[in-house]
Amino acid sequence: MSRPFVLLAALFGFTGVTLGAFAAHGLRGRLSPEYFAVFQTGVLYQLVHALALLGVGVLALRWRSRLLGAAGGLFAAGILLFSGSLYLLTLSSLKLGVVTPLGGVCLLAGWLCLGLAAWRARSHSH
Repeated sequence: MSRPFVLLAALFGFTGVTLGAFAAHGLRGRLSPEYFAVFQTGVLYQLVHALALLGVGVLALRWRSRLLGAAGGLFAAGILLFSGSLYLLTLSSLKLGVVTPLGGVCLLAGWLCLGLAAWRARSHSH
């Protein structure tokens, strides 16, 4: 279970840095300040959750937990839905309605699953 999450972390980290550089060098001045900030929010959340995926991948080497697997899946889905919808909004003005908040809920649920996995791992180690 570890390898897929580390690979996803690398993919999202790489594309997050790429999109951040694209925004800084290619979108500044082309987007309104509001849309530029929205794009940057997408990049920030993508990069933060790429690191979270990396953490899940590392923890998966030590813990066997369905909750840990759920956390990784939710982080990946959240990145795609939350950050992806923000990129689409800013680059095409396509509003996807419920997709952005659904992505945010996935990210929150991922953190909840990660916390529960840690709680259970701790309680089983004593």
